[in-house]
Amino acid sequence: MRQIVLDTETTGLDPAKGHRIIEIGAVELIGRKLTGNTFHVYINPQRVVEQEAIEVHGITNEFLQDKPVFSQIADDFLEFIRGGELVIHNAAFDVGFMNHEFALLRNGTGVTRDYCQVLDTLLLAREMRPGQKNNLDALCRAYGIDNSNRTFHGALLDAELLADVYLAMTGGQTKLELATQKKTSQHNGQAVDWTRVQNKPALRVVKATAEEEQAHQQRLSVIDAPLWPQS
Repeated sequence: MRQIVLDTETTGLDPAKGHRIIEIGAVELIGRKLTGNTFHVYINPQRVVEQEAIEVHGITNEFLQDKPVFSQIADDFLEFIRGGELVIHNAAFDVGFMNHEFALLRNGTGVTRDYCQVLDTLLLAREMRPGQKNNLDALCRAYGIDNSNRTFHGALLDAELLADVYLAMTGGQTKLELATQKKTSQHNGQAVDWTRVQNKPALRVVKATAEEEQAHQQRLSVIDAPLWPQS
């Protein structure tokens, strides 16, 4: 399966109040492996970024003045996500903004789910870790992923961290002796260093032997009304 781990930054919290996307960052997974294929762009929102938002992501109005508007990057973005599964933390927020941007194009673009499936890692984390903090920083701590350079939220950096979190959440235990690689992402025109585990093992599939299958069927034969059918 082709998956696209994605994050956005915005001018504020509510597209219904006219807020817009100012940054998109996405990384590609195929067969649960990072391909190195990414999508990253800053966008001129054609409106003021609220100060509260700047304090979260550090992206200023001055920085965005010479960036393309959403309509100029829309085709490339849609081509990148088309046919995949988006992996997003708190997907309702990002997808809501994406759908708002598509609607503003006024060219019949449609909505996000017309192009791809969506998996919400926040909902997944809440199922796996009920009653615990499940924001990205908390998940990085829980799964041993280095996010020490995450001073501000940044779409590409957060997408890369979320990819590691998602793989750790859904991949089970991994070997302790793993090679690491120093990585550098761009955030607001600045280089941010972070560390990624390189040789995460592929998921191991263990199939029953013929003898184990036979023993399983024999056991089922003595159970009254088993919940699963015999094969």
